[in-house]
Amino acid sequence: MAAARLGRRQSLSASRSMPAPQTSGNQCLTKRVGSGDKDLGSERIPAPLRDTRLCLLTLLSPPLSSAAPISPAEPISQAYSLALYMQKNTSTLLQTYLRYQGSPFSDPGFSAPELQLSSLPPATAFFKTWHALDDGERLRLAQGAFLALTQHLQLVGDDQSDLNPGSPILLAQLRAARLRAQGLLGNMATIMTALGLPIPPEEDTLGLVAFGASAFERKCRGYVVTREYGHWTDRAVRDLALLKAKYPA
Repeated sequence: MAAARLGRRQSLSASRSMPAPQTSGNQCLTKRVGSGDKDLGSERIPAPLRDTRLCLLTLLSPPLSSAAPISPAEPISQAYSLALYMQKNTSTLLQTYLRYQGSPFSDPGFSAPELQLSSLPPATAFFKTWHALDDGERLRLAQGAFLALTQHLQLVGDDQSDLNPGSPILLAQLRAARLRAQGLLGNMATIMTALGLPIPPEEDTLGLVAFGASAFERKCRGYVVTREYGHWTDRAVRDLALLKAKYPA
């Protein structure tokens, strides 16, 4: 009797110390039926077959919906139309500017191509080099130029408000030119986005400005800006014409 009791106690102690069996996720799956879950229990799916099913589900699942890519044709066409409109007004702006500055600027046939600004890139370039530019470089150069022009036109407008406060026509034309340059800048950013090109960060192209510049120096500065505005607009028309032919609507 004592031996039997001892045997039962050892058997009970052993059963208590044994860890409970763990159910591996690889051994059975839970199938959802209606609003409840049903354990398949004895219906075990081997891991390789389950992995195969998961792979098939991954391959057959539709991709996540995303916004449709922007076609570059429309923003290129819009930018081209704006550049053509700007081109019709650039010579008027330059002539109006020269007329209000007095001699020698207002003298017939005045031209000073040697005058340049280090903060404003020139629009001139060798044709072969210009024609060989890829889309990214072409747009980057134009974008940088019109960013600089918007800032320089603001400075020229401030100068002329001081030098020629009684010239509303000139001041209005300078404001309109700056707004159009900003509009073209926005069009170019949209084109670059549509082509998957990075948009350069906006920079202060003016740098340090000498507020003590003489009236003549400020008139020369304004002449260079209005002249280069026309040259860069001419170049933008050519740039956008190439892109328009490359990405037709």
